[in-house]
Amino acid sequence: MLKFLVRLFYLPLFLIGGNGIAIYVVTMGYSKFWLLVVAFAFIVLAFLLERAVPYDAAFNKSHGDRVRDFLHFLVNEASNVLGIASVPIAASFIALPSVWPDSLPLWQQLLLAVFIADIGITLAHFASHRIGVLWRLHAVHHSVKRMYGFNGLMKHPLHQFIETIAGTTPLLLMGISQDVLALFVVAVVLQLLLQHSNVAYFTGPLKYLLAINVVHRFHHLKTAEEGDVNFGLFTTLTDWFLGTYFYDKRRTIGEGDLGIGDQPDYPVGYLKELVMPFRKSRPEPTMALGHESNAEGGKP
Repeated sequence: MLKFLVRLFYLPLFLIGGNGIAIYVVTMGYSKFWLLVVAFAFIVLAFLLERAVPYDAAFNKSHGDRVRDFLHFLVNEASNVLGIASVPIAASFIALPSVWPDSLPLWQQLLLAVFIADIGITLAHFASHRIGVLWRLHAVHHSVKRMYGFNGLMKHPLHQFIETIAGTTPLLLMGISQDVLALFVVAVVLQLLLQHSNVAYFTGPLKYLLAINVVHRFHHLKTAEEGDVNFGLFTTLTDWFLGTYFYDKRRTIGEGDLGIGDQPDYPVGYLKELVMPFRKSRPEPTMALGHESNAEGGKP
């Protein structure tokens, strides 16, 4: 019974419950510190439920990557907090009049921010599989050999910066408020937990609209021939437009299917991963070359 309830309510709990709590915190005027508490609480909840109802129990076993993943989380989320704090400074350099619809309810503003930013982030992600210098940074994220919620936050800080700029620049130019941007950061954390989750939660037809775990696992397949699909962060809309959406309900993805095919020994240590993209002697990975994809959702 517990497993059925977790599978049934996991997606709405994170997607609606987590963001709903964050919106309540901002609406009531509480300190934004509580948004960090909300994000951390859902990270802990993800850890617990992934052990209760795993898609693959092997994904819960450490590959010597727990400390590395925590350091990525610490550095990347700290940079997000600093980014939010700098919004007033950035706004002072933007002479454009605000066109952000701040009269809308916060939940509608957040939804609008998500849809706008998702386009830029998805395109930056797509480009990162086709431009060598971007792939070398992005490869850090693709080096994972297991998928569980927390390693969705595992990215090279420079690549996170690039994706963040791609997604938030339109929002800043439109005059988005600091409150909505803070909610957006929480939404990103919750979405990454969902997208990389090791919980076998029910998705139904939402898998064709939302970039959730059953869809995103295909993106982490270790060969470009299979993994060059499903680039969206929040939705699959841009993938449908690019012709890169793919899902196969018959496919079961395990540990041996993940990683970077031509770099099976990619380093696991945090500092080694930070410098890996700048090693001149490193061979160019296959994933950076780019591949054509079937516009009807077929394999690339």
